[in-house]
Amino acid sequence: MRRRLAPAALLPLALLLTACGGTSAADTTAGAGTDGKGSLTLNVGDQKGGSEAVLRAAGELKNLHYRIKWSTFTSGPPLLEAVNAKAVDIGGVGNTPPVFAAGADSKISVVAAWRGTSKGEAVLVPKNSSLKRPEELKGRSIAVAQGSSAHYQLIASLRKAGLKLSDVKVKYLQPADALAAFTGGKVDAWAVWDPYTSQVVEAGQGRILTDGDGVVNGLNFQVAAPGALRDGRKAAAVKDYLGRLRRAQDWVYDHPDAWAKVWAKDTGLPYGVALASVKRTNASRVAVAVDKPLIASEQRIADTFTGLGLIPRKVDFSSFVDTRFNGGLPASTTTPRVYKES
Repeated sequence: MRRRLAPAALLPLALLLTACGGTSAADTTAGAGTDGKGSLTLNVGDQKGGSEAVLRAAGELKNLHYRIKWSTFTSGPPLLEAVNAKAVDIGGVGNTPPVFAAGADSKISVVAAWRGTSKGEAVLVPKNSSLKRPEELKGRSIAVAQGSSAHYQLIASLRKAGLKLSDVKVKYLQPADALAAFTGGKVDAWAVWDPYTSQVVEAGQGRILTDGDGVVNGLNFQVAAPGALRDGRKAAAVKDYLGRLRRAQDWVYDHPDAWAKVWAKDTGLPYGVALASVKRTNASRVAVAVDKPLIASEQRIADTFTGLGLIPRKVDFSSFVDTRFNGGLPASTTTPRVYKES
């Protein structure tokens, strides 16, 4: 029998609000060490269990001829605030924080992208819920982090089911509070992302009513400071850094079990939850070009939030991308990988 999941069981995941999440009072930065050697330093924003962890696990932090100074952030929005403030040269976030940063006219440039499945972005319901189809969410209460990728996934999933956001009772809650509401029966559903999805499902506390696969774009980004890109030496370091990240993602696909072990150790996740999240989401990601379809997809997200009044102005997302690092990468519409059993 599976162990009942108490809200405290997910407290380590506060470190994993990821780029998908919204801001919270707990969002802070902290120095996380330095790698490499040389006179040039690339300031990299990261999140727990993110770029540094996967690069180290894949052996891609060897033979660095520049220094990487790591700073750890609890979520995407404050990371992008640091990029805008020139405290960070580049950092990884999900598909929604750049839209809100663009809406605030922040000085950011999306320079690289990965596309994966969106099966980990899900609307969860309690295991014994009577709800069987998304259409049945009408009139029900749903917890979601405002301005997060899950927020957009909820909107898109409702739209696919013929519903509007106004057809449901939205409870804007950050993950820790949403978990308590979900497990305490205070809401009928919870829109969230991996690894929260895997944690709840693996603990037997809920099931997936619908997910974002085929509904949202499944994109993750590296976002740089335009000032850093105007510096020739830093731009060269960014190019090298992106190449290492792309090779590291290939390593994850070829070694999902090994990455799950590293990720579990780095984040405090149970190994089973980490592996489930890798299978559902992480191992599926493929490096893609920052191209016109990608810009159009992000523009739709921006327009959606502008229409809801959550972004105060019309955003031209094409003004916040830099395509110089695309190389020969496939189109952003490329089908994600299928998890490979080892």
